[in-house]
Amino acid sequence: MDALCGSKFWDSNLSVHTDNPDVTPCFQNSVLAWVPCIYLWAALPCYLFYLRHALGVLLWCVSWIDLFYSFHGLVHGWAPAPIFFVTPLVVGVTMLLATLLIQYERLQGVRSSGVLIIFWFLCVVCGIIPFRSKILSALAQGKISDPFRFTTFYIYFALVLSALVLSCSREKPPFFSPKNIDPNPCPEAGAGFLSRLSFWWFTKLAILSYRRPLEEWDLWCLNKEDRSHVVVQRLLEERKKQQEQAARHQAAEASGKRLSSEGEVLLGGRPQAREPPFLRALMATFGSSFLLSMFFKLTQDLLSFINPQLLSVLIRFISNPTAPTWWGFLVAGLMFVCSVMQTLILHQYYHCIFVMGLRFRTGIIGVIYRKALVITNSVKRESTVGEIVNLMSVDAQRFMDVVPFINLLWSAPLQMILAVYFLWQNLGPSVLAGVALMVLLIPLNGAVAVKMRAFQVEQMKLKDSRVKLMSEILGGIKVLKLYAWEPSFLKQVEDIRQEELRLMRQAAYLHATSTFIWICTPFLVRRPPGLASRLLPGRPGPWTLQTPP
Repeated sequence: MDALCGSKFWDSNLSVHTDNPDVTPCFQNSVLAWVPCIYLWAALPCYLFYLRHALGVLLWCVSWIDLFYSFHGLVHGWAPAPIFFVTPLVVGVTMLLATLLIQYERLQGVRSSGVLIIFWFLCVVCGIIPFRSKILSALAQGKISDPFRFTTFYIYFALVLSALVLSCSREKPPFFSPKNIDPNPCPEAGAGFLSRLSFWWFTKLAILSYRRPLEEWDLWCLNKEDRSHVVVQRLLEERKKQQEQAARHQAAEASGKRLSSEGEVLLGGRPQAREPPFLRALMATFGSSFLLSMFFKLTQDLLSFINPQLLSVLIRFISNPTAPTWWGFLVAGLMFVCSVMQTLILHQYYHCIFVMGLRFRTGIIGVIYRKALVITNSVKRESTVGEIVNLMSVDAQRFMDVVPFINLLWSAPLQMILAVYFLWQNLGPSVLAGVALMVLLIPLNGAVAVKMRAFQVEQMKLKDSRVKLMSEILGGIKVLKLYAWEPSFLKQVEDIRQEELRLMRQAAYLHATSTFIWICTPFLVRRPPGLASRLLPGRPGPWTLQTPP
């Protein structure tokens, strides 16, 4: 890199070990100029896949003017470093790409682009350091060493800052976009990137609910992708596709097998096609949303461990009186940015995962309802109306309830491993005592979960019998009224309901016990003062007060 720039790429004395930090010109012209370009080129394939269904031109011109200026110097005998050819070329092509993306987004009806907002933001952030460095260099030398590049850079920075400001605003929908005929459309569909990121589109409804109770007409219509006819159709198409693939696979297996005898040919019937699991169709239909939620959860988990590390760096900075002052401001700023990013990503994760759970429930209810309309009479005799109603009202809701906890299957072990790793660095082997206590509590909570599952199964049976009995009562209401059998049937319904309430009460007690154990676990894991000192001589525990000699 030093040969590419014609100067030193990194100087620790200039950048770190000083009270007035700065970076080398080579670092400014390479890394800080290439980071936004690398981001946009890396995000381009995914963004073009998503987009299938005049400031940029100025920036492109400024970059190419800088490149031509380097060629002009080469012609006139003073050859600039190769970095002055590479960077304007990369930046110019990237600005041309950004311009084409802006026009293509307008053709596609995109009103606010998150990809381009992040790109312009990175351009501004990476341009702040050269902005400051060039001013300090001019003040220190008393003159501008390269007026042409000095001018082109500040023109570039002003244009990038203007592009960032303009990209934050939401554009009007194009004339060819379909008209929304919903009486009260959801503002999320037309919200900009920053509005979606901060949930600003929800503010109006929150203020209205504060001023007066909400009415039915105050609620928004569902987004198009959340409506039942769209969700159910996607699920049915994926289910049909998997059934066809399974049938073709089984037919290929059957054709490849040779029958050993004529008796097998005569007596062996056609093998029944195995139905693919319904859960596979659900995951294939909503897999993109699930992967997005995994990305949000992974990012949030990693960010939750960054702040403690930054806090330890800040403590070391405070204990070192010779450290430059700007280190403390930098670490404090990073802690603030990390906390903000963690909050934004966590709420985006919750929004994504709960919307996916709602789509799960909508798709399952729609598939069950369509199946109930076409089942034969023999199947109707095997499955009562109460069982079908319970499938749509209770079991579908269970899928929606379990979706927010799916990511805990991999997130919880990851958090435990990272927590033990970082605690081991500070506490040493004494951290194993707390880990052992948590491991010992797992069988207890497992037994509670098994018992709660048994209660839920028994409760579902009682619900089926109650709904079946209510259907029979409503079907024979005339006979029931004629013979005055209301008290008898009322007692039967009440007995079943009381049994359900008993199971629900026991399940609530078990759930409260499990929650209480997990809440008390951190306090039980916390070691008593001086324990680490006894386990590790010469290593005081964090809760042990050290008295001065």
